[in-house]
Amino acid sequence: MSKQRKFVNVSAGVPGPKAKAITERRQQSVAKGISNLTPVVAESGKGALLTDVDGNTFIDFAAAIGTVNAGHCPEEVVAAVKAQAEKLIHPGFNVAMYESYIQLAEKLNQITPGTHEKKTMFANSGAEAVENAVKIARKFTGRPGIVSFTRAFHGRTLLGMSLTSKVKPYKFQMGPFAPATYKAPFPYPFHKPASMTDDEYVDFCLKQFEEFFLTEVAAEEVAAVIMEPVQGEGGFIVPPKKFVQGVVEFCKKNGILFIADEIQTGFCRTGSMFAISQFDVVPDIMTMSKSIAAGMPISAVTGRAEVMDAPNPGEIGGTYNGSPLACVAALAVIEKMEREDLAGRSQKIGETIRNHFSALQAEFPVIGDVRGLGAMCAVEFVDPATGAPAKELVGKLIKGCYESGVICLSAGVNGNIIRFLSPLVITDEQLQEGLDIMTDVLKSVYVTN
Repeated sequence: MSKQRKFVNVSAGVPGPKAKAITERRQQSVAKGISNLTPVVAESGKGALLTDVDGNTFIDFAAAIGTVNAGHCPEEVVAAVKAQAEKLIHPGFNVAMYESYIQLAEKLNQITPGTHEKKTMFANSGAEAVENAVKIARKFTGRPGIVSFTRAFHGRTLLGMSLTSKVKPYKFQMGPFAPATYKAPFPYPFHKPASMTDDEYVDFCLKQFEEFFLTEVAAEEVAAVIMEPVQGEGGFIVPPKKFVQGVVEFCKKNGILFIADEIQTGFCRTGSMFAISQFDVVPDIMTMSKSIAAGMPISAVTGRAEVMDAPNPGEIGGTYNGSPLACVAALAVIEKMEREDLAGRSQKIGETIRNHFSALQAEFPVIGDVRGLGAMCAVEFVDPATGAPAKELVGKLIKGCYESGVICLSAGVNGNIIRFLSPLVITDEQLQEGLDIMTDVLKSVYVTN
């Protein structure tokens, strides 16, 4: 863990003296409920590297929880935001329109799955996108019910919490929650019964899903089913393709809209521009945010034109929605992703990560599962004797990693999963150095655990 590294430098210690002083000020002035997953106080970032106020440099495998797929401070985005800020910062689209809003809507209508006519609206955050998608679905169908899934995460607003499955830290003592929200069971291939084949497990999960509408809510009362194509906070769980297709087919038969929540999976993270396209289905509505604009606050809802036009003027939207700065940033990000084939790069990154940890499973039986889609990868750690979640080990691993120069995050309702969300512009050398550091930390933690 003290090896000489080409990109990482943590000689000032983590946290360093300046970071400690700033953290003390944070404790005095920032609400306790705002979490900090590491003690790092960032000062600058470029590509896949972050530098803190003490001069430490980290390889970033978290990327602001998947927000900077295009990298920290991409030159194209910085230039676009600077140029826009000198001309117009915010007139409010609902007061005075501007072309970049329309250009971005046109682009998303073009690149999202499906050849049908689409329309788009913008908001500020992923949770707002979910809220608006639900409002639109209810308005179009005239139905109240919204179905999400176990282990899902859809935000921290009242409706977002209601659709989210993980209780702590997102929902504990925050109720009561929004009515007419329901949670259907979601597959977890790593934990399927040993007696079942893969096909039998999918059939079982689909039967559970259909029975849900007999025991929990009638299909005729449901406006939409919302699904993350790969569950994010829930543990980077990739559902079987046949399951997703079965859910979509059930929705079609019952007049239920299918909403694909691509907030964490979108914009090349999974090896395609949008993850849902890899399941060979077309959603009625999509929600997007995070990496759409390299960190500028914006989210989007894109859907079938007739669905999106259900609300009347003024029933959706907001003061800051789709600001000129965020719109030009998003246009620059998408152009960069297409030009540099970051979807293809994502596939290579994911293959490297999965191969690396799969090769370590024999040496470290605590690695229970290595999975992912594109660069959206996860390693699940379990007690090799009992199969119980190894949450304590993951906590030590994350701490050892940031102290050694790699920022990474956990996931899953049990907190026993390491998830990978590195910027897709990470170089092969940076990726390998980060993985080598994680391996060194794992060796140290596993021996002492």
